Amino acid sequence: MQTHFTDADRQKPHIQEAERILRTCVHCGFCNATCPTYQLLGDERDGPRGRIYLMKELLESRDDDDQVTDETRLHLDRCLTCLNCETTCPSGVEYHKLLNIGRAEIERRVPRPPGERAQRYVLRKMMVDPKRFQALLKLGQTFKPLVPAKLRSKMPTAPVDAGTRPDAHSHARQVLMLEGCVQPGLSPNTNAATARILDRLGISVTPVSEAGCCGAVDFHLNAQDDGRTRMRANIDAWWPYIEQGTEAIVQTASGCGAFIKEYGYMLKDDPSYAVKAEKVSALAKDIVEILRDEPLEALNVNDSKRLAFHCPCTLQHAQKLNGAVEGVLTKLGFSLTPVQDGHLCCGSAGTYSITQPELATQLRDNKLNALEAGKPDVIVTANIGCQTHLAGANRTPVRHWVEIVDAALP
Repeated sequence: MQTHFTDADRQKPHIQEAERILRTCVHCGFCNATCPTYQLLGDERDGPRGRIYLMKELLESRDDDDQVTDETRLHLDRCLTCLNCETTCPSGVEYHKLLNIGRAEIERRVPRPPGERAQRYVLRKMMVDPKRFQALLKLGQTFKPLVPAKLRSKMPTAPVDAGTRPDAHSHARQVLMLEGCVQPGLSPNTNAATARILDRLGISVTPVSEAGCCGAVDFHLNAQDDGRTRMRANIDAWWPYIEQGTEAIVQTASGCGAFIKEYGYMLKDDPSYAVKAEKVSALAKDIVEILRDEPLEALNVNDSKRLAFHCPCTLQHAQKLNGAVEGVLTKLGFSLTPVQDGHLCCGSAGTYSITQPELATQLRDNKLNALEAGKPDVIVTANIGCQTHLAGANRTPVRHWVEIVDAALP
């Protein structure tokens, strides 16, 4: 794609990066064929190719250019950041990196209405602190009828009890685990189940209470500086254990895992953190990346449930681990039902289901129809956002896949 940046523009790092990405696009349109929002809306500007043109126009324009409008932001906001387009693209366009640049620029140039700014601020402050989130969740469950409908559906009536976690120093092999910001409140059993499974395989999970939210919530709500601050805080919390030789930093939420694997890229220009961030990204592993290399027969799993697996976008498109969980579950003896259009997003996409509820609900219902076609006993997934979004429809039960494995242990 041809660009028209001035020489002065080309001195700016974000323009240099944007131009590099734009020039890889041959505007073939293959991306539109697998874009969930383009499929629903049929508007070129709601597909990756159209959004790339909008961002190109935005970045090439001047600050006082009246062509940059709220409409441009509308189409960028409607993007799920599912990265389906990157999986499809034959030219290797790094669309999500361009989107981060475009969103930051439109935020700088066209301030949001006060209501939108307030909503995003509240979401950020509500979700990123685990203790605050759990306190608000408990309050919301007590006064559930008063909670706004689009938040009420995200609240589990009774989360599965976490049970007992094994001792953190039982084994020579040690890994860290990101506990997450909303998962301890919404699904406390997920991380506990992971620790129990790893313990059976001779791996201990070292708790690091100083590590908090991965930074994705802030970053994707266009508070990118705050997101980077959280990245640095997590690196500082993990670094002593990394120096002691921890094997991996395990994530059970694929959205967090995809984001942590980008720390190296997002902090590459920070001289104090670039090297450390690259190391953290290299150590970041989804739980399936650990389990698939272990002797799973040692778990002696025995379960006859029929499962439908929803592969989150952050697992299959961002982390390129499509088929990995299915392989582990099949090896363990679970029966998996076929799922049509498994590559499509469920509509959760972080806070998207709250900021874009109509589109998110359409995508969720389409996904549930596909998942339920094989009549599974349980739907399993690998990301807390997808789990709560799908479960909010109150149809087939939805759990994290490691919970099902843990429950089947003798």
